[in-house]
Amino acid sequence: MAVIRRRKKSRKLRGSRTHSWGQVGQHRAKGQKGGRGHTGKHKHHWVKTIKYEPNYFGKHGFTRYEGLVTTHQTINVGEIDQNAEKLSTEKQEKMLVIDLKSLGYTKVLGTGKVTKPLIVKAEIFSEKAKEKIEEAGGKAVTLNK
Repeated sequence: MAVIRRRKKSRKLRGSRTHSWGQVGQHRAKGQKGGRGHTGKHKHHWVKTIKYEPNYFGKHGFTRYEGLVTTHQTINVGEIDQNAEKLSTEKQEKMLVIDLKSLGYTKVLGTGKVTKPLIVKAEIFSEKAKEKIEEAGGKAVTLNK
């Protein structure tokens, strides 16, 4: 069994001027880096690239144009039910009317419970949300974009 080195090599090399790098100034400046940035990843830094950044080279997926991606401002059915009095603008057929488009929401999702009949107006409804609103005796009105 080998004896573990008890002191750091740098402690042994104190007072040696070059720390076993040969001529004074070797291993000192930027010239020892092997280039700036990603230089040499296909050549002299290849082993480091393979070891620490194995997925560096090659194509990985794609980015869609922002104009193609539609993001929806969503709200859950449970939140609508809890805050129905605050969100409603009017009453129709003894039901509160909630116009989510005017509040800045575009899509209604189905998480939560609906305890009272509501008329909810929005651009998009998930199937569960529509189901829950209608089960409680309300209406899900789809608006045009």
